Amino acid sequence: MALIEIRDLVKTFDGHPVLNGVNLDVHEGGVKVIMGPSGCGKSTLLRCLNRLVEPTSGTIRVRDIHVTDPATDVRALRQNIGFVFQQFALYRHLPVLDNVMLALTKVKRRSRAEAKEKALAELARFNMAEHSHKYPHQLSGGQKQRVAIARALAMDPLVLVLDEPTSALDPIMSQEVAGLIRKLLDENVTMVCVTHDLNLAESVSDEVVYLQAGRVSAEDRIDYLSKHHEDPGIRAFFGEKRRRGA
Repeated sequence: MALIEIRDLVKTFDGHPVLNGVNLDVHEGGVKVIMGPSGCGKSTLLRCLNRLVEPTSGTIRVRDIHVTDPATDVRALRQNIGFVFQQFALYRHLPVLDNVMLALTKVKRRSRAEAKEKALAELARFNMAEHSHKYPHQLSGGQKQRVAIARALAMDPLVLVLDEPTSALDPIMSQEVAGLIRKLLDENVTMVCVTHDLNLAESVSDEVVYLQAGRVSAEDRIDYLSKHHEDPGIRAFFGEKRRRGA
C-alpha cells in the first residue's frame, strides 16, 4: 500500500484547471520526482499535499490521514508533511538553531531543552551543528538548504516535500543537494521532489513523473522518455534538457 495516494485531484483558479485529475502513488521509503513544463501544476500539486492550497475536488490520503476531508486538522497534517520551500523560507532574524527549534517549541510544545537537543541532532546529521549560531545571511545556498531540510525533518514527518531544491543553487551546490537526497533515501525517508533539474532527477531516481496540463502524462525511466516515448512532446522535453545538460 502506498504511503501517499492521490486520486482524481483537481484544482481550479478562477475556473481555470491547474490540476485536472491527477492520480499518483508514493511508496514508503522512496522518492517520487515530478517534472514538467512551467505552469503544468507541479508546485500546486505539492501545496495541495498539506493544504497550503485547497483542492477543488479529488482525494489525498497520507497513510491514515484523509488530507482532503474538511474535518482534518490542518495544523496536525502539516506536522506530518515536512515542506522545504524553493527559497528556503528561513527566518532571517533568527539564528540557525532557533530556526530549527521554533516549530518544536511552538507547535509540538517541546521544552527549550528538548527542542535544542533535537535541533542540534538534526543539524549534526547534515554537518551544520557548528553553524548553529549563524544567521541565514551568513550561510551559502547549500548550507541554507541543509538547514531547511533539518528544520523539516526535526518534526519527524511522514514525508519530506522538496519544491525545486536546486533552483537557487550553482551546479556544485546542486550536486551537494543531490547527495543529501541520496543520503536520506539510504535512511528510508519518503520524499516527493519537484524539479526542473534533470541531473538531480537522474541522480536520485530511476523514474520520473511527467506532469503536463495538470495531468500525469507519463511515469517512466528518463532514458525511455527522452528517446522512445510515443509522445513527441515528451521526447522533446527530456531530449532538450539532455542537450542543455540541464
